[in-house]
Amino acid sequence: MPIDSTNLNTKAKAQNTYDAIVVGSGISGGWAAKELCEKGLKVLLLERGRPVEHPNYPTATKNPWEFTHHLKLSKADIESHPVQSRHYSFKEDSKHFYINDLENPYEEAKRFDWIRGDTVGGRSLLWARACYRWSDLDFEANAKDGYGIDWPIRYKDIAPWYDYVERYIGVSGNNDGIPHLPDGQFQPPFEMNCVEKDFKQRIEKHYTDRKVIIGRSANLTKPVKGRSQCQARDLCHRGCPFGAYFSTNASTLPAAHATGNLTLRPNALVNKVIYDEHSQRATGVEIIDTETRQTKEFYARVIFLNAATMATAFILLNSTSKRFPGGLGNGSGQVGRNLMDHHKGLSITADVAGFEDSYYYGRRPTNIYIPRFQNVTGKTHDFLRGYHFGGVAYRGHAPGDMGIGANLKEAMTEPGAWHVNLYAFGECLPYSDNLVTLHPNKKDAFGRPQLVMDCSFRDNEKSMHQDMITSAKEMLTAAGYTNIKVNGSMSYPGNANHEMGIARMGHDAATSVLNAHNQMHEVPNVFITDGSCMTSGACLNPSLTYMALTARACDYAVGELKKGNI
Repeated sequence: MPIDSTNLNTKAKAQNTYDAIVVGSGISGGWAAKELCEKGLKVLLLERGRPVEHPNYPTATKNPWEFTHHLKLSKADIESHPVQSRHYSFKEDSKHFYINDLENPYEEAKRFDWIRGDTVGGRSLLWARACYRWSDLDFEANAKDGYGIDWPIRYKDIAPWYDYVERYIGVSGNNDGIPHLPDGQFQPPFEMNCVEKDFKQRIEKHYTDRKVIIGRSANLTKPVKGRSQCQARDLCHRGCPFGAYFSTNASTLPAAHATGNLTLRPNALVNKVIYDEHSQRATGVEIIDTETRQTKEFYARVIFLNAATMATAFILLNSTSKRFPGGLGNGSGQVGRNLMDHHKGLSITADVAGFEDSYYYGRRPTNIYIPRFQNVTGKTHDFLRGYHFGGVAYRGHAPGDMGIGANLKEAMTEPGAWHVNLYAFGECLPYSDNLVTLHPNKKDAFGRPQLVMDCSFRDNEKSMHQDMITSAKEMLTAAGYTNIKVNGSMSYPGNANHEMGIARMGHDAATSVLNAHNQMHEVPNVFITDGSCMTSGACLNPSLTYMALTARACDYAVGELKKGNI
């Protein structure tokens, strides 16, 4: 009896068909999977990296002496990870979470530090956990100063979703009453140490426009369902077996699995979105299995792209069709443009006299924070936008000859003088010619075009960087501190790990890729809620905003599905 191949193909397609596909399991992808599953959709979550299951993080409880290179990188580590090793977080105890650069090359027309995880959970296992709400100072900036295009949303549109996300992930912090840094739904804050409290008092007495607050962080100070409170080990970068900081692995992924609606497929590198010219909708995605190198297709009614900005850029640019020869949903020509990252790199230190009888306990996982104070009520400097400071006060070891053996052990118990350290993050304007493209000839190990990064900081960012130095020195001097030293230099794009843009939100399909609900103007069943969607960069850590936008977009997408609009 002859085999009906048509019937076999139909069965295979049915087996690979879901209500929704989410690409990427990082911070925003984990949220998309959770929200869509909890709303009753059958969801396929695709992740290019290998499995990592909470709470089984291989180095989480190791002692320092158990590491071969005493937490330093070996020559082989640096040779196989020439880009990842540019970042401070790539260490012997966390290197297993990161991608191998030699196996995953890209082209740097200008230096771009593409720092990438390569596991289920992505960079949700690696982030610094800072959680700050954006305000209309940020959402209105483009419209007011003319750089980029206007955001299609304002703070009031996203505020309820900030509430929703903060309650779920657990954010510790104070309600500080700062208009351009909105308060939120916080757990009890971590406590400043005595020098930080004194620094706060001195700075706020000297300046009327500056506040020193405890950092707002996705580290639990009270347990939530399935997760215990922070142990103040400051080993978050190894993965937390207590689930005390928010990650996909500890939080949103278990919630999605609990619904019975989730299928997780690791080692699935998404190559492109499949587009149907007749329906003008996406029908699914094509993946490459990173272990077998086989190609496979999966299908769904709605697709969320959350692969992180650079990988999402690749997927869009590589998804060509008769209608979209320049990439999926790229009628505006804006896919791949307007790439942003924060600039950082400074470490400003000072010595603090006194407080020799005061100590602190534990290794708090968040720092003090000085919110943006430049150009808040109008343009007062020779640069647009602004920056914030983070910092910490600490005690070193007592100076002098520490000896060896018992003498060394005894000396190590004697604390030295107090010091303060400040660092800064600044905003990058959205420049149309900061862009990502596909190389016409160079291929990666999977036969796909390599990404080409052509991105740089400009005069505005350089001027802001100099003001960071000036302001830090002025504040440390005003606090009465001495021996002020400026270390470091301006980072390269990518190194802040806050890459944004390339598929921006906007009012008009002629100048933007996404609408106010993170929905593609031209392909309405595709949503993008990772950093790609951002219309400007602010100077604030963006992850909380990604999560809030994702929850909001999922709510909208499911509503549109029920109405039959997508």
